[in-house]
Amino acid sequence: MIEVQDISKSFGDHQVLNEISSEFEPGKISLIIGSSGSGKSTLLKCMVGLHKPDSGKVLYNGQNFTRMDFEDRVPIRKDIGMLFQNSALFDSMNVEDNIVFSLDMFTDMSKSEKKERADFCLERVDLAGKNKLFPAELSGGMKKRVGIARAIAMSPKYLFCDEPNSGLDPETSILIDELIQDLTQEYKSTTVVVTHDMNSVMGIGEYILFLHKGKKWWEGTNKEIAHTDVKELNDFVFASPFMKVAKASF
Repeated sequence: MIEVQDISKSFGDHQVLNEISSEFEPGKISLIIGSSGSGKSTLLKCMVGLHKPDSGKVLYNGQNFTRMDFEDRVPIRKDIGMLFQNSALFDSMNVEDNIVFSLDMFTDMSKSEKKERADFCLERVDLAGKNKLFPAELSGGMKKRVGIARAIAMSPKYLFCDEPNSGLDPETSILIDELIQDLTQEYKSTTVVVTHDMNSVMGIGEYILFLHKGKKWWEGTNKEIAHTDVKELNDFVFASPFMKVAKASF
């Protein structure tokens, strides 16, 4: 369980988040959605400690992550897997070295054990045998899958994904969504996904938090989102003519 309580964050005079509160449950995929500049990526970065909130708390199973010093955060950080928007692979490292990076930092596993874990993670994302390729040799979808393999290397309790489908074709996006869904169920992880992909919203959105102008505007499930009368949410989710027609059939 992850709880955010009254999180606010400003950059200079610009307030990005205004007293956001929500809960993210284990074994469930939670989506944070909103237009550009709504604060969704900033909220995710506050949750993982990349930004320090101006006020409010982030709790991991009741522990106040926000107030912990660096050393106290380490046990929780070991339980966090992160997929960045651009995958953030190390260009100078091959696929296997990228995956075992966190194992090198946080475990005393032997070289053979780390190799075995890398092989398992690559097989899990359908990239078996790609250990020695470098990021420059990978397609966009493959980079995302390597990023996911690296994120699950430590068998995380908490999995964060920032725009996992950004830049991908629709077919590959669906495969990434299915992979995230499978891994969430497999690890019983608390999975938080920042996305603007409406296919993800309708397909895997077990819980959806909609941010608008830095505030929590709506929360619910992908079953409930089609029947809301919140104008700002409808304007965002059902902006295209296709989605307007789809909404009428729900």
